[in-house]
Amino acid sequence: MIKRGIHPFRAKEDVVVVYGKGFFHMIIDHKLRVQELAPAIDRLFALSEQKIRNLQASWDPSKGTPVFTVEGRYTTRGWTEWTQGFQYGSIILQFDATGDESLLGLGRRLTLDHMAPHVTHIGVHDHGFNNVSTYGNLWRLALEGRYNASEWEVHLYELALKASAAVQASRWALTHDGTGYIYSFNGPQSLFVDTIRTLRILALGHILGHHLMGEADEKISLLSRLIEHAVNTAKYNVYFGEGRDAYDIRGRVAHEAVFNTNNGQFRCPNSQQGYSPFSTWTRGLAWAITGYAEQLEFLIKVPEADFPRAFPKADVLNLFLRAAKATADFYIEHTAADGIPYWDTGAPGLVHLGDYYEKPADPYNDWEPVDSSAAAIAAQGLLRLGAFLSAQNNAESERYTAAGLTVARTLFQEPYLSTDPEHQGLLLHSVYHRPNGWDHIPSGSRIPHSESSMWGDYHLRELAVYIKRMIEGGSYLAFFGPCFGQSG
Repeated sequence: MIKRGIHPFRAKEDVVVVYGKGFFHMIIDHKLRVQELAPAIDRLFALSEQKIRNLQASWDPSKGTPVFTVEGRYTTRGWTEWTQGFQYGSIILQFDATGDESLLGLGRRLTLDHMAPHVTHIGVHDHGFNNVSTYGNLWRLALEGRYNASEWEVHLYELALKASAAVQASRWALTHDGTGYIYSFNGPQSLFVDTIRTLRILALGHILGHHLMGEADEKISLLSRLIEHAVNTAKYNVYFGEGRDAYDIRGRVAHEAVFNTNNGQFRCPNSQQGYSPFSTWTRGLAWAITGYAEQLEFLIKVPEADFPRAFPKADVLNLFLRAAKATADFYIEHTAADGIPYWDTGAPGLVHLGDYYEKPADPYNDWEPVDSSAAAIAAQGLLRLGAFLSAQNNAESERYTAAGLTVARTLFQEPYLSTDPEHQGLLLHSVYHRPNGWDHIPSGSRIPHSESSMWGDYHLRELAVYIKRMIEGGSYLAFFGPCFGQSG
């Protein structure tokens, strides 16, 4: 429960900034029209099918889940099995894009055969990745009428989503003010920025009328936990350059917020996969952009009466919009001219690259790798933020939409799109865990490059499906499907 007298995190309205020529490091093509990307998307999905069938024919599930490539072949990496949903979800997205029913059948079978352990996995914060990408996509497509799903099949997906939502919501730690957060696999002291996009599973559970049941049959609202977690992520992981964050930069993101589990007091920022707590790991930044943009799309359609009394709808939407805009602006200001970021804004070798923000990213440089997977995630967030603002008749929408399309255009072609039929990955130059040294460094190179990741491939496909629907005037791609009508 929330203590009396404690209010949600609130901050002043964003200052309106007039952006002059040269302010952005990323060069946004404001003349780019979405229809111009249609040929690239068709080519992408033709290559994507080859990659999917290659991996499916060669992968031995007993080895675990494919995570990233080494010399073009997918390999596993034991940490948590957070990428299996992306593997099978990619097959389902391929059906979404092409209508190939053989792939739909494959995606359905693999989901039913392999994904059940993820539904009841109590040790991770990844339910919104694994289960929304599989059960959630199949449920959404069924509701959209894209295939003939029986009533019992739809109920099965709904049951999986409800159970997954409750399990995820039960992974709960309290802060000093009585609000809480879903803690990461590091333990109850740890709030990851990544989790902002996995909140989709709690949203689906709420849509389906489910609760987490506690002691003495207490009904715990999934929506309340979603909102509290996202509010605390904005409070402790996203920086606004004011108040407690006055020393820092607006829009910067810390990968991890660390709390004292004895009293719930915030202790410090931290980073697991980034360079430092005081620089920005760009994939974490991308999760924040897309996570907040998606929650805006969802929450604006939720009735005011459903919101917790301590978190009025208008306040929540205002905070989430501020977080989405701050992180989106930071991305645009701290990425290369073509919209592709390096893996961390404070990576020490960047100093050797000269004016690296003023030119296209160089994935083959000798000092620091780019992270194309961060770009694929962020591009979708930029587009969703643009669509949300457009629906509010906000003039800023065009800038974010154009930025998202600019990033997508870069990713949909070489050197990022993998055209080699022998390479199992679709999106090249993805980085997993630079501090742990898990990424493959080719012979003769000093940095990782030319490899793919399962989350990068999935999010490139998801980005392409999103834009394909924009081009064709199809239903808006939202994780909640047509439940609340068309978003944006």
